[in-house]
Amino acid sequence: MEQNDYVVEEQFDGIRIDKCIAAVFDHLSRSYIQRIIKEEKVTVNNMICKANDKVHTGDCLSFCVEDPVEPEILAENIPLDILYEDHDLLIVNKPKGMVVHPAPGHYSNTLVNALMYHCKNDLSGINGVMRPGIVHRIDMDTTGSILVCKNDLAHNSIAAQLKEHSITRVYEAIVDGVITEDGGTVDHIIGRHPVDRKKMSVNVRNGKHAVTHYTVLQRFQNHTYIECRLETGRTHQIRVHMASIGHPVLGDEIYGRQKNPYHLQGQTLHAKTIGFIHPRTNQYMEFEAPLPAYFVELLKNSTL
Repeated sequence: MEQNDYVVEEQFDGIRIDKCIAAVFDHLSRSYIQRIIKEEKVTVNNMICKANDKVHTGDCLSFCVEDPVEPEILAENIPLDILYEDHDLLIVNKPKGMVVHPAPGHYSNTLVNALMYHCKNDLSGINGVMRPGIVHRIDMDTTGSILVCKNDLAHNSIAAQLKEHSITRVYEAIVDGVITEDGGTVDHIIGRHPVDRKKMSVNVRNGKHAVTHYTVLQRFQNHTYIECRLETGRTHQIRVHMASIGHPVLGDEIYGRQKNPYHLQGQTLHAKTIGFIHPRTNQYMEFEAPLPAYFVELLKNSTL
């Protein structure tokens, strides 16, 4: 059991206990938080609290978290669109709707489940049994190229290149609104949203440096087709940065409009190009993932 104690800060004054816990302890699910409150395992100032209780600045919030039981992750025969493969790594063109690695609520049908079947035991173990071979990731509803490492040599090399921001990562997206300039750079720090801890934000005190360069590829009546080059690689970077300048990615239900007229499943964002120094040959390699069919058809839509 892990004991958690937290003195409520001013920004959470007057909000419900479950929302406060979710904001501060963002690794806990809403259902788990509600369960421990219902089971009277959460106290405020040493008093058992109820679901509708509110916290105030200076309150001492306490609860215990059960030791997690790591689920068994199974290999699954899921087809993979492999752009390149050798003894050290492979490049996969990830489809929309596929989660990269297992997490609460997604223990099957992930990219990792498919990789375990395809690669057998040939996956780097540095990130543990939940994320074998995974050195970076893209969002569930983002399509495109993702690099997977088969051994620790490859993993350490690619991780170092990611840390140095030397890996080429080019995305294509359709964003709301018409961008008048031909290109630009968004240089805004990114960090966890101060209240909604499942979101990222540029309006934070202790965010990390983040830079996105964008170029207009085509303008439409109400939208713009752009290319984005990442100088850094923060969580949701392109989605947050484009929303911050008033051009959220089309279909983004978190940072953009809640509804769109095209019945999209998530954001129109595609990881097109990835380039890196091969960990064994020291040669630069670059690969492109073709745009998915839905994206191509959308670009042909006369109402765009």
